[in-house]
Amino acid sequence: MKLHRILPFARQLFSETVNAGETVVDATTGNGNDTLFLADLVGENGHVLAFDIQQAALDSTAERLGNLSERVSLILDSHANVEKYVSGQIGCAVFNLGYLPHSEDLSIVTKADSTIKAIHTMLGLLKKGGIIAVAVYDGHEGGGEERDALLAYVKNLHQADVHVIRYEMINQRNNPPFLIAMEKMKDFITVKLVE
Repeated sequence: MKLHRILPFARQLFSETVNAGETVVDATTGNGNDTLFLADLVGENGHVLAFDIQQAALDSTAERLGNLSERVSLILDSHANVEKYVSGQIGCAVFNLGYLPHSEDLSIVTKADSTIKAIHTMLGLLKKGGIIAVAVYDGHEGGGEERDALLAYVKNLHQADVHVIRYEMINQRNNPPFLIAMEKMKDFITVKLVE
């Protein structure tokens, strides 16, 4: 066994919990790395809903997917609107907070209100034993506020409903990212969103 960085650790969690044929969500498609991983993981009968608010991210993802593109719906919309696109259960969801890597406009970033709304909605859609993994990058303007709001939200999730871990490398410099992973413990939970 070895220590994984945060994204390989999230993928390990998904590999252990997602079944072929399930629907899963990439809430922040970015350059498509997680979308591609999930498309392979769900198999030919599964489906990935991949969200981004930037067309450039969806275009980059479409190129990366190649012959797996039929397993993916690329959605130009905020992940906060996930309920418009998902009616059934999901096997997992992944978020990478912050901005689109290598983007020309680094002012387009994820925001606490839409991130928490999306997580809240997806917890309701998530199967029992399913995982939501959120990679938190907080070194940009507004990143600290989003991080703090997210941590406040997950700390208030009832432990009987959702198990939450924080996974991080503590000896890295310059705002190292960390992972928040949530495992749904019951089929039905009554998570209340605090406004």
